[in-house]
Amino acid sequence: MQQPAVPELAHTQTRPIHWVATATAVAGVVALSPLLQPHQATAAQATGSEAKPGPAAVAPPDPTGVSFPLDCGPVKAVVQKKATGDLDGDGRPETAVVVHCDAPMGTPPDGVYVLTRAAGSAEPRVVATLVDPKDRLTVSEFAVRDGAVLATLLGYSTADVPSCCPDVTDRATWQWKNGAFLRSTPAGAHSV
Repeated sequence: MQQPAVPELAHTQTRPIHWVATATAVAGVVALSPLLQPHQATAAQATGSEAKPGPAAVAPPDPTGVSFPLDCGPVKAVVQKKATGDLDGDGRPETAVVVHCDAPMGTPPDGVYVLTRAAGSAEPRVVATLVDPKDRLTVSEFAVRDGAVLATLLGYSTADVPSCCPDVTDRATWQWKNGAFLRSTPAGAHSV
């Protein structure tokens, strides 16, 4: 009889004792793991020339209670949509809002306004009208991204088109440049 080139190893044949030893080892690791957790990280305040004050977090203007330049007669103005962001690059957020009259019937036209707060003041105020309700437009999509106000505007090709059924879609972007909000329309964004 010939001996194999590699003798049989003891661990190649499992026996119940091997399973008991493995289960005991795993149970021990699980039981001790809460004791072996790393310490919680703590932030240290930079000192000396490393310390730089960050801008104080400023809440965006709240449109509640703002008087909008919108004549609603006996009904009130309603903020339909709002979006916030730093539109003029001063480090403080502005709020852009879509507002219309709370008409009991029909589709009232929207106005789009920008609110800000003067430094040191808690009262928000309207600083720009991006869409005047007299233009008979309705805003369907609305956002503030990368310092710009973006909107999809629904309008009318002629004055004869009923208010219920806008037949023109226009996408517009407003950005603050040289002290004013300038409107641009992406190429191919106008459709009838």
